[in-house]
Amino acid sequence: MSDTDGKKPLGLGGGARGPGQVKQSFSHGRTKSVAVEVKRKRVVVPKPGAASSPAGSGGSSPHLGDPSKRPAGISDAEMERRLTALRAAKAREADDAERRAVDERQREEERQRRRDEIEAKEREEREREEALKAKAEEEARQRREAEEASRRAEAAKNAPAAAAAPAAAVVEDRGPASLKPASGPRKTDRERDNRGTDDRDNRGKAKGDDNRRTGKLTLNDALSGEGGRTRSLAAMKRKQEKARQKAMGFGQKAEKQVRDVRIPETIVVSELANRMAERAADVVKVLMKMDMMVTMNQAIDADTAELVIEEFGHKAIRVSDADVEQVIDTVGDKAEDLMNRPPVVTIMGHVDHGKTSLLDALRKANVASGEAGGITQHIGAYQVTTESGAQITFLDTPGHAAFTSMRARGAQVTDIVVLVVAADDAVMPQTIEAINHAKAAGVPMIVAINKCDKPDANPTKVRTDLLQHEIVVEKMSGEVQDVEVSAKTGKGLDELLEAITLQAEILELKANPNRSAQAAVIEAKLDVGRGPVATVLVQNGTLRRGDIFVVGEQWGKVRALINDQGERVEEALPSVPVEVLGLSGTPAAGDVLNVVPTEAQAREIADYREKAARDKRAAAGAATTLEQMMAKAKADKDVTELPIIVKADVQGSAEAIVQAMEKIGNDEVRVRVLHYGVGAITDSDVGLAEASGVPIIGFNVRANASARSSANQKGVELRYYSVIYDLVDDIRDAASGLLKAEVREHFIGYAKILEVFRITGVGNIAGCLVTEGVARRSAGVRLLRDNVVIHEGTLKTLKRYKDEVKEVISGQECGMAFERYEDLRPSDVIEIFEREEVERRLT
Repeated sequence: MSDTDGKKPLGLGGGARGPGQVKQSFSHGRTKSVAVEVKRKRVVVPKPGAASSPAGSGGSSPHLGDPSKRPAGISDAEMERRLTALRAAKAREADDAERRAVDERQREEERQRRRDEIEAKEREEREREEALKAKAEEEARQRREAEEASRRAEAAKNAPAAAAAPAAAVVEDRGPASLKPASGPRKTDRERDNRGTDDRDNRGKAKGDDNRRTGKLTLNDALSGEGGRTRSLAAMKRKQEKARQKAMGFGQKAEKQVRDVRIPETIVVSELANRMAERAADVVKVLMKMDMMVTMNQAIDADTAELVIEEFGHKAIRVSDADVEQVIDTVGDKAEDLMNRPPVVTIMGHVDHGKTSLLDALRKANVASGEAGGITQHIGAYQVTTESGAQITFLDTPGHAAFTSMRARGAQVTDIVVLVVAADDAVMPQTIEAINHAKAAGVPMIVAINKCDKPDANPTKVRTDLLQHEIVVEKMSGEVQDVEVSAKTGKGLDELLEAITLQAEILELKANPNRSAQAAVIEAKLDVGRGPVATVLVQNGTLRRGDIFVVGEQWGKVRALINDQGERVEEALPSVPVEVLGLSGTPAAGDVLNVVPTEAQAREIADYREKAARDKRAAAGAATTLEQMMAKAKADKDVTELPIIVKADVQGSAEAIVQAMEKIGNDEVRVRVLHYGVGAITDSDVGLAEASGVPIIGFNVRANASARSSANQKGVELRYYSVIYDLVDDIRDAASGLLKAEVREHFIGYAKILEVFRITGVGNIAGCLVTEGVARRSAGVRLLRDNVVIHEGTLKTLKRYKDEVKEVISGQECGMAFERYEDLRPSDVIEIFEREEVERRLT
């Protein structure tokens, strides 16, 4: 049978192809005849007697038995393999179809099972509701019967003769009404469902709604039928729960809970609503009734918030922003909890009096050789163990004047001050300053007279000089211990340690190690690879790895503790100096580190302190009145500033440099530090320097590769220093260059005008006689008439006879003409002088 399947051909056929005509009709009435071709497929019919296909092939290919009808290049094995693959594919298709049919039956059974379970559950809910309703009706019937019985008893008591008939009538009237629900036949589920459709019709739902959508919602289900969209399962559950609560008598509104609301000095409206567990819109409405048009994102003061809280029936508790710091443990230690701790000794003295060398001899190390310029520029904290086993913590403070604040911090955390004075020198300015710091801190002092091994050493002179500052040593019948030592030979070191130990025993230094740690920041820096690092001295408690702490405006978690030997430790006891890693930022030297219970509290305290410090700086920088602002602007108008950016290795050095820069200058010039920080010079520093046109000063730090490249491209000057002397001197010289040069006048001669000549085209020429000194053409002149200065200017010409000359000496005559001035008269005197500019320097 051909593939046309008995249909009439479109055209006359003549072989495999035959053209024909087909008429096309269009919607608007046009018709068109088009030519078409019908391509017929050739059907191969096996000849009678041909070899049948092998068993299992299903007669799918007639070419296997007849090699002549097989495609060229196909062998018997290849043909057999192809037929096998074909049969396997057909078998897989049959298996897949059967498996899909089984899966579909299982899914249909699962859907039916779920529908049955849902229907059974709904039927149980309806039965439970009917039971609850019947129970409620029964209770109501019993109450009515009790009421009727009491009324009958009362009526019988009042009128015995007439009580029987009304009572019977009451019973007759009550009986059918009360017994009807119980005596009638029980309605089926279908009847109850039909009865429930009336309520759904009243709500706009279609008839036949079973309150439940079963199975998967398809497009046909959504568009067909009268049901439309059905109620969701959640809506049905809410309806059933509401009906159950109503039947059980739980529909009453819950009693409002009164809360204690903590309110700070200012609070946002939305936050106040959250703390009261009220809607923010309701809080805004209350505020609007109070004539306050605010939104939920605006802040209100504590008084207004208290009124709102009372309006809602809650209790207000006023708190301050500073209350966040109450979590810091400030409870006094009990006497039985205190234990002995090592003394903290601070080494103080003038520059190059041997403080660090003395400490090196005590701890058998060599620190001074590593210091730039041989001077100490950081506070070093070390712990030394004496031969007797006692431990002493030493703080080595710098002696240069720029580190006054660092020495002040050292005196604040110390127990004993060792004042080092060189025996070959006298009491110097920084020595006096150290004495004042020790007196202000109220700590005992031990005088160590160093360099006693030198030939010109004179310890007696040192003791005598100390008397001028109210320091009376023991050898001069005083109370201050003094020890003659030599850091080079080791003389007197044992006596010095013994004096420190004795003084510590007198002080009875104790601390409680079993409490939250409290420590003082000795130094802080920003280390590449480790981040912010703070050197702290534990004053109370025990600082352990993993503790959460707050220090100044920063907080953190102790990631590692490193002692003065560079070793990692798990804890630090009182009077132990350690480096702390894990800070959120670099704290200021002198800040107090306190351990707090949780990270949230540490964040809150740090944020509060940062905000308070920012407000304080803003208040200090703002002028209070317009007069003060105008006075400040007028004073600053004539002041020339030298702006710089300072980056240092540690926080203490940065603060000391800034303080030294503030002291440079006078009423005309001053140094202004635009920005200072800790750590390497970065791209942000270079960008700030370029925008401001200022140099960057690096103290013991360098710029990274990116910052160096950026500085070279933008022309930003980078200056590196390792000794603070050189830094201060260079900045002072640079600031001195901004001073206006001082102009000095030198008198060089006098000339008297003998006659005045009028020359056409030139003007008045004075014929003069140089009476004193010399007259120079480049000098300045003043015209004196009756010893009064009439004019000051310069010479236009200086001639002797007809020649122009540079100068004319005393006793000679010459001709002079003034620049742009011709009021010359005989007997006038010309004063001749020279000006000299002298550079000024800041002191």
